Amino acid sequence: MSAPSAQRPSAPEHTPKVSEREARQVAEDARERDWHKPSFAKELFLGRFRLDLIHPHPLPAGEDVRRGEEFLARLREFCETRIDGALIEREARIPDEAVNGLKELGALGMKIDVKYGGLGLTQVYYNKALALVGSASPAIGALLSAHQSIGVPQPLKIFGSQEQKDTFLPRLARTDISAFLLTEPDVGSDPARLATSAVPDGSDYVLDGVKLWTTNGVVADLLVVMARVPKSEGHKGGITAFVVEADAPGITVENRNAFMGLRGLENGVTRFHRVRVPAANRIGPEGAGLKIALTTLNTGRLSLPAMCVGSGKWCLKIAREWSAVREQWGRPVARHEAVGSKISFIAATTFALEAVVDLASQMADENRNDIRIEAALAKLLGSEMGCLMADELVQIRGGRGFETAESLAARGERAVPAEQMLRDMRINRIFEGSTEIMHLLIAREAVDAHLKVAGDIIDPDKPLSAKARAGANAAGFYARWLPRLVAGPGQLPGTYGEFHPAGHADLSGHLRYVERSSRKLARSTFYAMSRWQGRMETKQGFLGRIVDIGAELFAMSAACVRAELLRTGGDHGREAYQLADAFCHQSRVRVEELFTRLWSNTDDLDRRVVDGVLSGTYTWLEEGIVDPSGEGPWIADATPGPSARDNVHRPIR
Repeated sequence: MSAPSAQRPSAPEHTPKVSEREARQVAEDARERDWHKPSFAKELFLGRFRLDLIHPHPLPAGEDVRRGEEFLARLREFCETRIDGALIEREARIPDEAVNGLKELGALGMKIDVKYGGLGLTQVYYNKALALVGSASPAIGALLSAHQSIGVPQPLKIFGSQEQKDTFLPRLARTDISAFLLTEPDVGSDPARLATSAVPDGSDYVLDGVKLWTTNGVVADLLVVMARVPKSEGHKGGITAFVVEADAPGITVENRNAFMGLRGLENGVTRFHRVRVPAANRIGPEGAGLKIALTTLNTGRLSLPAMCVGSGKWCLKIAREWSAVREQWGRPVARHEAVGSKISFIAATTFALEAVVDLASQMADENRNDIRIEAALAKLLGSEMGCLMADELVQIRGGRGFETAESLAARGERAVPAEQMLRDMRINRIFEGSTEIMHLLIAREAVDAHLKVAGDIIDPDKPLSAKARAGANAAGFYARWLPRLVAGPGQLPGTYGEFHPAGHADLSGHLRYVERSSRKLARSTFYAMSRWQGRMETKQGFLGRIVDIGAELFAMSAACVRAELLRTGGDHGREAYQLADAFCHQSRVRVEELFTRLWSNTDDLDRRVVDGVLSGTYTWLEEGIVDPSGEGPWIADATPGPSARDNVHRPIR
């Protein structure tokens, strides 16, 4: 039995020790520093409502639509006839024949160019495919997403050499499953402490270390691994990306992890011991690994909210069917306001999320806008709202929502896996950047313009001469910028009149609200920076609310633009306007609450309570229970070395 955690060190001894400032600098160095293309969301945070960047709604090319719809039809038939979601949930494993069927269908190569044997689908149709297959089995959706959105294909597509593309992409399009390995037992969203090493040795690198939560890692054929190259003569060093054969000598998948949801997920712990990787398998230069990872995620993050859209559609279907049948006090439960408001929330939010994902995806396909903030907002909003919609469905279903589908079927009722959906959706608030990390990431991008002109003023390491220059630059910038936040088109009653067509709900008022709120958001950000200056980065509660307001305003804008697209296209325009109107009214309530909580909150009190908790002041409050946790260290030992465990790696053939 392991020793009690109190006897273990607080962190593995081999993990690099870095200061808070050093950790922040590593993350900052990995950012894309420049903005070469316009960004709707970036402008929104600066108080500039650039509706022209998203309206008229961009549309895919006809040929892209034809190929995408043809594949969706084949995929739908496959999902209906060859995927048994209940079996995957029951056995906690995706059957090999299902994976092989997806390979035959070309699903591994949805985003890979046709010249490499892929399908070459657009981001729009790739996301529609993930929403479809994820509704049949969230575990399969996660497998395909991890393979293509963050696995080997995407970084190779952007940063790989032609030789690497020719070598690996044909395999990845048809036969080989990939995984992305960054996280370690003691390293999550703080990559400065990355411990896995890649030591140059002749024409190779030698990898040593342990990677945790390697989605697809148990069944993967190819891995993209982030490892630290030590700085030496002829080597710049730094965190670097490598393509690694999963069956290379020295690689051991030591454990297949199990979770509260996504029970078919092939997620494991992977150990590298003296694994030789050819230098030709390095993606990009040394030290570019984090930049590669973050750039990959710019569009890769869209896959997760796409599957949240699929879950929202399913929640709406079940809520509609169940609430029309179940009666309480003489009428269907849907007709009771307490339940009806939940159904309205699910319907309106699903419409808005689909609008956000489709808009961001189409902008990604056209490559005319910088969508790094839009994709991050889509992930943030999708994961939070998707989880909430699943929770509301469980509540609507009552006791049946808490009961498993298998139990429902055993006693003769429809096997509705509502509780499974809630468990499966919960991980989305953690996957690919937790909500808390997304708040900080988006907030950093949102204040980028301010830091570029005034950052040196609040940087304690900058000399007085640099602060003086920054002060002059800031004075010029704010003299031009601040007056523009006083008034705008959102204050003119007739603005955006095309969004109030006869016989439809009035969306023009919502867009005027977005414009006014965008300026208010920018003023609030400026005031906070003036008030807290260098301490702004510690005000994570405030920054999170700023980002949440921006997410709501982006979603309102996307919902209105999508409704107008559907109206002009003659496709459910009146109903789309109604859903957009409902979402915007619901969103405005949330935005007003967030604006209030910017300055009226319990942040300072919460910090004092946390100090008390950590110092043991409230341990008396913990009395009267037993702790069912097992013994062992809080963080598993990840000291490099040979594995002492059996290899559970099982490639699917």
